[in-house]
Amino acid sequence: MQEQATPRVDRRVELTLRGLFLGGLITLVFTAANVYLGLKVGLTFASSIPAAVISMAVLRGFKDSTIYENNIVQTVASAAGTLSSVIFVLPGLVMVSWWTGFPFWESFGICAVGGILGVMYSVPLRRALVTNSDLPYPEGVAAAEVLRVGAGSHNEEAAAENKLGLVALVVSSLVSAFFQVLEGLKLFASEFDAYFRAGSVTTGMGFGMSLALVGAGHLIGLTVGLAIFAGLMIAWGVAVPILTALHPMAGSAVDVAGAIWSHYVRFIGAGTIGAAAIWTLGKLVAPVVSGVSSAMAAQRRRKSEGHESLPITERDLPIGMVAGISLVCLIPMVILLAAFLAGGVLQAMMLPLVLGALVYIVLAGFLVATATGYMAGLIGSSNSPVSGMAILSVVGAALLLVLLAGNAAPAAKPALVAYALFVTALLINVATISNDNLQDLKTGQLVEATPWRQQVALIVGVIFGAIIIPPVLNALNSAYGFGTGAHALPAPQAVLISTLAKGVIEGKIDWSLIGIGALVGALIIAIDEIGGMTKKFRLPPLAVGLGIYLPASATAPAVVGAVFGALYNRWVKSRPNADAARRLGVLVASGMIVGESIWGVVYAGVIVAAQKGLIHVPDPSQPIAIVGNAFAPAASALAGIAFLVVPFLLYRWIGNRAKRLGPT
Repeated sequence: MQEQATPRVDRRVELTLRGLFLGGLITLVFTAANVYLGLKVGLTFASSIPAAVISMAVLRGFKDSTIYENNIVQTVASAAGTLSSVIFVLPGLVMVSWWTGFPFWESFGICAVGGILGVMYSVPLRRALVTNSDLPYPEGVAAAEVLRVGAGSHNEEAAAENKLGLVALVVSSLVSAFFQVLEGLKLFASEFDAYFRAGSVTTGMGFGMSLALVGAGHLIGLTVGLAIFAGLMIAWGVAVPILTALHPMAGSAVDVAGAIWSHYVRFIGAGTIGAAAIWTLGKLVAPVVSGVSSAMAAQRRRKSEGHESLPITERDLPIGMVAGISLVCLIPMVILLAAFLAGGVLQAMMLPLVLGALVYIVLAGFLVATATGYMAGLIGSSNSPVSGMAILSVVGAALLLVLLAGNAAPAAKPALVAYALFVTALLINVATISNDNLQDLKTGQLVEATPWRQQVALIVGVIFGAIIIPPVLNALNSAYGFGTGAHALPAPQAVLISTLAKGVIEGKIDWSLIGIGALVGALIIAIDEIGGMTKKFRLPPLAVGLGIYLPASATAPAVVGAVFGALYNRWVKSRPNADAARRLGVLVASGMIVGESIWGVVYAGVIVAAQKGLIHVPDPSQPIAIVGNAFAPAASALAGIAFLVVPFLLYRWIGNRAKRLGPT
């Protein structure tokens, strides 16, 4: 049982103007970096951990700074990872030639209105998926460990474990960052792949050399790691070989296998994720209802007994205020939807199209928010398949528009495609806010922060992120363009989602692949439920879907990290100070994430500077490379050896140091 808060505790330094300002500055930088990297390689990174590290470094100079204030900073900055998900959809409006750029107020409105409504959804979801859940929330736990170590080291009388924890965090961060520097220099390969062909059957797999993903694997645990591995085997051991035999094509083994995975297997993965998400949502109905009931009970207690009757860690925004803000958000949302249709070929159908889209965004947004929050809790924000949810969302939006405007003239179909993308962009900003924000609220729970203050900070972060996204998108569109072209940013998810919207509205989508994936998902669900009933094993279906849907290069290292983490925990279990050793292992894993994340931001800036001519290098896409392609075989060998040896040495070092700590 947690102690009730006292007035003195409630006045602690937490939600401050300097914290909000610092968090806002970090949000501006990290959002810009995330937008660029997402359009470049199709992946974004969670910004909470590097933001926490930066915050502690900056606020250390203030005598009254606290762990709670640093937590607010990382909470504001988390909007960088969250709102950047709009790049999976919004560039599609340029690709289908509906927009020539990104009008500020429309783009800002999509991000701000959708994001604020998403924050409101996170209030009951916090109780359902954080407070009353045993989901691991790897990045949330890692951020809490980072904050705790920083708070402990701030005190001269800190325990030996805190001092060693800070050393572990710093050392593993530096090692992880240096590993990435070596990849940038091209002395280490960033990815290893092995593909082969036997007749018309082709398969293989890529493997990313990422210590951050190893750390994430440690934090998600062995059960989820093995489920991802099962997904990898389904994708690359079964689906790709069969489909390459059924659809023979010319080209190298890597090109053929990659094309089959991209055009076929990934849709099977989307179907698996869809089935698993629907099943998960069904199982979460009771916890979500309980969360809403709990929030209402807290409001009644607040009214009858006073604000301080609630433990400080249970003080959410009042549920009445949440409902009021949610309703207010619908007004600008209707204005955005109506303005998009005004003066166009669909204006005559404005009322049903606006009302239908509004209901879809509100209801589907909550369902997808629940699913993405669950998946982020299961595997981490950086690896959560937000683009998979965007795929399902745009298919749903397009089907809705076909139902509402099926009798529209053929000339109206481009407008319907554009409107489907616009609706999906709003929905994704509503839904994916929980992808990062529930991680923040988990961090807050672990460091005993005040939920309502974090929820206010999340709204501030949404506004900062919404301000920076339109000009960044405009700058990148003007400089490079999206999709095709010699120097265009690939924007892979936006290309895929635009294609899906056109396919559904024009009746050209292959539903069989998504159906096959749904059947695979149903089978995995059955296996998981049987394992749960026998209490012998679990096979989380969403994690299996991730293994099918996400690139192997992004998931295989996490599987290795899950195995490393399990072996480390087993090794220290029978040694002195086992509990401390396990906590220090979490900090080593967290450091691997921190170092690579911070370097990713720095390196993104270097790439942008090189491409804009601010730094003169032979190849702006590889601005710090010092060797050429001839060194590639050696770089692969060196990276492969280091990828296995470095985590082993880090774990061995911290395990032995933990053994020498005093009794805990």
